[in-house]
Amino acid sequence: MSSMFRALSFSRLAATITLVGSFAASSPTQAAVACHPPKDVHAAFNVVGLKSELMVTALSCQAQDRYNEFVTHFKSDLNNSEKRLERYFKATYGRRARQQHDAYITQLADVQSLGGLKSGTVFCDQRVPMFNEINALDNADDLAHYAEAKDIVQPSSYESCTAPRAKKTRRHVVRRRRHK
Repeated sequence: MSSMFRALSFSRLAATITLVGSFAASSPTQAAVACHPPKDVHAAFNVVGLKSELMVTALSCQAQDRYNEFVTHFKSDLNNSEKRLERYFKATYGRRARQQHDAYITQLADVQSLGGLKSGTVFCDQRVPMFNEINALDNADDLAHYAEAKDIVQPSSYESCTAPRAKKTRRHVVRRRRHK
């Protein structure tokens, strides 16, 4: 009976993999179109991700002064990227925009901190030189391209897909009859 259970489990697993694979292969073009935000939104995610990565680096590697220099130098570019993300979250999530934006920032810091912990002692050796590299950059476009080239980690839920727009639903009011 045990071998029958394993065979049954294996066949279910194989069927599930086949089913998932067929969905993934059925419409790659539609999935690609639905899961790639506009370039300006993608650039804003890159810039905010880079800022977060540098913050994690600063806190982990005692490089707060370097981080503060970065923020001061790119203040307007960082603010513009943040405003672009706010517009994205508002357009995508409506009333839940602030909640979703906050969740993104939290997940971003978490995933980047976890990466730093996994890297161990080499993390600072790998990341602190980024402060020298960004000194040669001029604007948000440069920052976005730099972040893309460095493969700055993003939470998977925000990496490439936008959330579906919320549908407006009508509330049905149930009126109670009063019995006399």
